[in-house]
Amino acid sequence: MVTRFAPSPTGYLHLGHVVNAIYVWGLARHVGARVLLRIEDHDRIRCRPEYERAILEDLAWLGFRADEPPVRQSDRSHVYAGALAQLRQKYHVYVCDCSRKQIRQDLGGKAGEDVYSGRCRTRHLDEAPGRGLRLEECGDLLIRDRDGNWTYQFCVTVDDLTQGVDLVIRGDDLRASTDRQLQLARMLGRTGTPRFIHHPLLLKPSGEKLSKAAGDTGVREMREAGRSPEEVIGAAAAAVGLLATARPLAASDVGHLFRESGLRGASRELA
Repeated sequence: MVTRFAPSPTGYLHLGHVVNAIYVWGLARHVGARVLLRIEDHDRIRCRPEYERAILEDLAWLGFRADEPPVRQSDRSHVYAGALAQLRQKYHVYVCDCSRKQIRQDLGGKAGEDVYSGRCRTRHLDEAPGRGLRLEECGDLLIRDRDGNWTYQFCVTVDDLTQGVDLVIRGDDLRASTDRQLQLARMLGRTGTPRFIHHPLLLKPSGEKLSKAAGDTGVREMREAGRSPEEVIGAAAAAVGLLATARPLAASDVGHLFRESGLRGASRELA
């Protein structure tokens, strides 16, 4: 099997990313899967080279090593263009000029990429700067946004298909994306169904998930404070219940967490 660790270089790594790395590398080592490293830099506005460098440095410091060199979404525009052309042959791809404000107004205040009113579906707009592209399937999936960026939902589905990823390990906040990504993958010709593991999130006391933008529990800050990689990994594992109490844990040993736990929690979905 093949899985992936897929950070976005829109900020520095925090303890929530370490939790994801524990699940990705731990479950991969437990079942004998390879781990790919994908830099999800499809958003050319928010992503920064310095964040990517920091992510790679922090992963190396922690001891999480992928089985192949990293792949960047910014280098794969031709792959996404090919997938778009494939969709155009069989399905209705249409131009959309709606802003988020317009979408919220159409939906009575609701907002989000998973909800769209269908306003532009029959307007037959021409492609032009400042206009996006939607697929009249998967909830009128946004394929390319008004800034010309390929979207997360589209990129991740195409990447998993073309990179042969058949084990997806990610946070529980992405569970709702699974069905539309599976539908899109089938439209692009995927025949088998990947296995999905959705693990618990590391949350603030308020119930919100940790944020790169807010600098929550940053790996860099913990490094500067003198914490060892093993201490950081152990703290992350304990925070989501993979360890009863925090203790130093090396990246090379995270697979033992899932043997010792009897594949409890998220890992049971592998069965």
